[in-house]
Amino acid sequence: MPATVPPGLRLELSRSRVVEGKEGELTEWMSMLTDRYDECLETLPAERAVFEATFKHREADGSLWIYHLALTGEDGSGLDESHPVDAAHAAYSRRVKEPGWDELEPMFMLTPAHLRDVMQRWGASGVAE
Repeated sequence: MPATVPPGLRLELSRSRVVEGKEGELTEWMSMLTDRYDECLETLPAERAVFEATFKHREADGSLWIYHLALTGEDGSGLDESHPVDAAHAAYSRRVKEPGWDELEPMFMLTPAHLRDVMQRWGASGVAE
């Protein structure tokens, strides 16, 4: 990790190509996560996820990609498919995107000190206080 990422945290930007013909299902996937936002929030402490964001991008060749940006604690658990929302999330992932992720290399992160402290506590424990 770059020196600007607080100790104990991991900054990731990953991308994966969307399977051709699955753009509609990608929209359904993101709508499902939006509709179940509160359930998604409940999974964050175990994942030690400070934040996550997903983007889509169409390349000049017409291919569609999703990008996932996340800041997590190093000891985060990742998806736990025993949670119904994580199981649905993983099922969409298997259908909509090609397997695996291309990982981009983080180089710099800028965060105000008062947020940085909270991020470090959350990343270490999954608790804000």
